[in-house]
Amino acid sequence: MPICRRGALRALAALGAWAGGGWAQAAAQAEPSADGDAFEFVALGDMPYGPDAMAGPSYRHLIGMINDAAPAFSIHVGDFKDGLASCDDDEYQRQWSNFQRFAGALVYTPGDNDWFDCHRRGDDPLERLQALRERFFARAQSLGQRPIALQRQSEQMPAFARYRENQRWLHRGVVFATFHTVGAYNGYDGPAPAVRAEAGAREAANAAWIREAFALAHRQRARALVLATQAEAMVYPYLDQRDRGVVRRPFASIGSVLLPLAEAAPIPVLLVHGDFHRYRTDQPFYNRRGQPIANLWRLEVFGEPRMHAVRVRVQPQVRERPFAFTPIWNPMSTDPRLVPGPNS
Repeated sequence: MPICRRGALRALAALGAWAGGGWAQAAAQAEPSADGDAFEFVALGDMPYGPDAMAGPSYRHLIGMINDAAPAFSIHVGDFKDGLASCDDDEYQRQWSNFQRFAGALVYTPGDNDWFDCHRRGDDPLERLQALRERFFARAQSLGQRPIALQRQSEQMPAFARYRENQRWLHRGVVFATFHTVGAYNGYDGPAPAVRAEAGAREAANAAWIREAFALAHRQRARALVLATQAEAMVYPYLDQRDRGVVRRPFASIGSVLLPLAEAAPIPVLLVHGDFHRYRTDQPFYNRRGQPIANLWRLEVFGEPRMHAVRVRVQPQVRERPFAFTPIWNPMSTDPRLVPGPNS
């Protein structure tokens, strides 16, 4: 039996166990968590945009503020440049060097500007995706000056050997995982058949990796699960949206996999994403019956022109508020209260 099939079956078995109370019973038998188990990480994305001479100083000042906050690690949810900026190796090296300015660990998941939109400059998106993987995901560890070890889908699930950017790690009893979606249509609107085919293959990998993240949380009796990706389109589950003549539906990895698994899990789940450049923290997810999914939260990070970050406090022992969010205001960037968001 292929390993990806075994992983899917394990995840489905875990879903059945959760629904039957198996994990909830095990969690009840475990020792309760103390307040000292709470910790913080930082989330950011959709930055920096524009020439380095203009955007670089503000971005690097924000990185310095994050370093002063000394989080357990930081997560950049993609779009490390604007969609019309150069996609050449020099630009990739520049952004890799920015990530290396983080004093702690920096985990990165790609956005559409980073490879998919490179066709706007005449580049081959799939060639640029491979170059991105080779530079930013060369090792099974994070970026940053104090990298942490990461498990990658490419090693954990050989059937998806290309997807080294899908990563996971465990911190203080909380499972973290990234998966690779890109705005606005996750690549299904690609400029060539091969690019559109890549979107389907990547979604299959995402679905398998999300199932495995929940299965790992089950095996580890995790206190919470945090998932991070770039694209925003998934936050309207089971509600079609027509945009420029294209019907936007939740990605299959979200609507058919993440949402039902999150609803069945007896632990809090947080989805972190970017893409729309609007800071939001809420619970916008519903199941197929139109009922809210009570244990699933969402954080959308700031983005250009608001070069700010978000400090996330993970406190699973606080049932009403297992995730607390505090902006890190960058004085060298635009005041977000004075500039309308892209959807305003």
